[in-house]
Amino acid sequence: MLRSMITAANTMNQLQQQLDVISNNIANTNTTGFKKRETNFGELLVQQFNNLPNDQGARLTPNGVRRGVGAKLAETNLVLKQGPIMQTGRPLDVAFTKEGQFFRVLERGENGTSAIRYTRDGAFYLTPSEANPNELMLVNENGDPVLDSNNNPITVQDGFKDITISATGTLQVIGPNGNVTETLDLGVTNVLRPELLQSVGDNLFAFPNLAALGVTQADVAVNMTGNLRSQISLQQGALEQSNVDLGTEMTDLMITQRSYQMNAKSITISDQMLGLINGIRS
Repeated sequence: MLRSMITAANTMNQLQQQLDVISNNIANTNTTGFKKRETNFGELLVQQFNNLPNDQGARLTPNGVRRGVGAKLAETNLVLKQGPIMQTGRPLDVAFTKEGQFFRVLERGENGTSAIRYTRDGAFYLTPSEANPNELMLVNENGDPVLDSNNNPITVQDGFKDITISATGTLQVIGPNGNVTETLDLGVTNVLRPELLQSVGDNLFAFPNLAALGVTQADVAVNMTGNLRSQISLQQGALEQSNVDLGTEMTDLMITQRSYQMNAKSITISDQMLGLINGIRS
């Protein structure tokens, strides 16, 4: 098989992965709080051929010939750039106005397990609490409980008049008489190393096994408690939109498709060349 066919086939495989990333970005253009990913390519192994071992001439490049075997998708980076803010007027809609901050929610698994996840989606709802019929639990659109600053599910007594959420994440429940009956703090985390965040679906993120990476939870994220709560920046009655630029994604999609077509054409031409060689030999 010609080297050009190997190189083209390797690159097409990696371009397919880039197409998957771009397609996922485009599909979530209207997803609240979604953060896009960008791809970076690198070169695969390069073979060195020292065809002139006794070459003593003055050169501006290294001796020999280097032949690559294609490109690889080196990494996909999560882009935490702030998305546009859309006013909704709904009291339970909350938008971050500062990058790097996430709500904490408790995702419940099918086998009864639960784990803390992170999200920028501030579209919250109230649902009856399973433990107390007189209480309402604050949840996201998937039904996952929203956590407070102590990582406990947020519940409020039923029969309230209104709910207000301050810019620093303090939730206050207003009773029928206009007095504040409950005060709670939304659980907010500032992510220090966003490159470690892994998407787990449903617009949620999680961290991998940090011990295997040689880092601790404090190295990658800080829960905004105490004096740190003054750094939280929220806006009630609004939602942060996706930070995906559809025009940019469509441009990247067309470039990637053209690259894929070029490599496919390279395989076709190489196959034709092999056919000519076989025809000559026969």
